[in-house]
Amino acid sequence: MSLTSVDICSHALVKLGAGSISSFNEDTTEAHVAKQLYDITVEALLASYPWRFALKQVHLPRLLNQPDADYRYAYALPKDCVRVLSAGAHKRGRGLNYRIAKQQLQTDSDSVILTYLAKPDEADFPAFFTKALISKLAAEFCLPLTESTSRTDYLLKLAAEDIQNARLIDSQQAVPQAFQDFSLIGVRQ
Repeated sequence: MSLTSVDICSHALVKLGAGSISSFNEDTTEAHVAKQLYDITVEALLASYPWRFALKQVHLPRLLNQPDADYRYAYALPKDCVRVLSAGAHKRGRGLNYRIAKQQLQTDSDSVILTYLAKPDEADFPAFFTKALISKLAAEFCLPLTESTSRTDYLLKLAAEDIQNARLIDSQQAVPQAFQDFSLIGVRQ
């Protein structure tokens, strides 16, 4: 079942007890609230956890302009980057010393492989994430539409539970990473 952003918002509005929408451009309070809060809520939820379905790795293009201080090279971040998770070089996705500034990654490495979270199309959201997003949107829409803080608090609690369940499911999508370069392991050997 692939849903659009409008479908997801409609589900959230129904969960809230409001009327559904068929377009963000409708002349209704529900459509206006959904249009204003949808993108920011999706991006915040995506950035809140390293969701496996949103992971991407790319070689970054180096920029001609060099950083003013501390690092030798600057690289352009991808347009769909929601959150940087790590950076590496030479077929490794992590291990570089870097900083993010002005939509750039700055480092001393002459090549960069970036591991990051991207915003996928809504049709590519797994069901567990869509359910958590619907709950989160219902909570976000509640105060502007109902002015009920108690109802908002209740929906926030439900959203937190759905997000926790989604994180649990997502965390089971890969083998857990082993500790690397952990000083206590070296001492024990």
